[in-house]
Amino acid sequence: MDVVAEPRSARSHEIRDLLSRNAIPYRFHPRDSPAGGQILQDAGQDGSDLPVLVFFDGQVLINPANADVAAAIGVPIQASAGPYDLVVVGAGPAGLSAATYGASEGLRTLIVESEALGGQAGTSSLIRNYLGFPSGLSGRNLAHRASQQALLFGAQFVYDSAVGLSRSGQDLTVALAGGSRAVARAVVLATGAKYRTLEARGIHELLGAGVFYGAAASEAPAMAGRRVYVIGGGNSAGQAAIHFARYAARVTLVVRGTSLKEPMSSYLITEINANEIIDVRFETRVVAAHGTGQLDQLTLRDGQSRTVQVPADALFALIGAQPHTEWLRGTVACDHHGFVLTGSDLSASDETASWPINRGPLLLETNIPGAFAAGDLRQGSIKRVASAVGEGAIAIHLVHQYLRLAGSAD
Repeated sequence: MDVVAEPRSARSHEIRDLLSRNAIPYRFHPRDSPAGGQILQDAGQDGSDLPVLVFFDGQVLINPANADVAAAIGVPIQASAGPYDLVVVGAGPAGLSAATYGASEGLRTLIVESEALGGQAGTSSLIRNYLGFPSGLSGRNLAHRASQQALLFGAQFVYDSAVGLSRSGQDLTVALAGGSRAVARAVVLATGAKYRTLEARGIHELLGAGVFYGAAASEAPAMAGRRVYVIGGGNSAGQAAIHFARYAARVTLVVRGTSLKEPMSSYLITEINANEIIDVRFETRVVAAHGTGQLDQLTLRDGQSRTVQVPADALFALIGAQPHTEWLRGTVACDHHGFVLTGSDLSASDETASWPINRGPLLLETNIPGAFAAGDLRQGSIKRVASAVGEGAIAIHLVHQYLRLAGSAD
């Protein structure tokens, strides 16, 4: 596939990130490059509406929606009515684990995902502390392996966003943005979390034009010889800083705290301290981004409220965790941060007052019987890939337990 676009536009970044994270091979061409101009001419386009995607079979898409790209490469964008035994919402580590174990144990399983396989973990350049991979593996590689495993066991996949969850009798229904509905006996919610929006002047205007959320592995080669800033003190930020140091002239890690010791794994701290390309600024925040159409400077503020302007070619923000649970509000019980309550946490918050059946909720069960939560969206979860994979597997054990209990009650 050939992609022609402005290199520093938000939509260009979104398309390239979508293709990269879903392991779809493509060649990128700036609009004003000779190759880009020729591709536009052959496609009958003048370049006024970008990006333009030209597929290997000659199909041309002009500034397409993500769902249109998925449909063009043969990914289903509508769910069949079912009924399914299990619908897994989210294809991060927890969701892919649940889908793999569910499908391998004979459950007719559907995976619903609206962005990319692997979730937030799929953007990690190198995960080195995942059991069984002593040399590490990229988040994209892990996601690709896991999704292939789930599909080989018979799980089905649909590219769409879940917008609603309801229960009628013994059936649970997941409503999708495209208009279709998936009906199942059990649901695993695994939509994960996203990086928090950076509250700083000028950030929104430069999104995709030097400012990015997540590690954005698709942008790394373009950082050759550039000055890169990474915000965050956790493992994802540390992995990103090390990855960008392979390309950039200088990488600066901006950390609000006084050290990296609490949120970041020791092996990453050692690598960062040993890398001459990486600087770390503690007790520092980004308060403004500057540039006309492209980031060229940042304003930083330290713990003594002193500000300084620094030249910058790119800023990657990897701060905090905001759960993808907006679509569940008013249906599934969440804490005040939006994280889903499960098991004993429901009792502690008095959310079992409306519990509709004559037993207590199972370990990862939400206030809706038969709907379970696993991974980063769940209150109290450990924000690590291995723990998310473990919760996905545990959720399937609980799904079987739920189905046995539901069957005995019939």
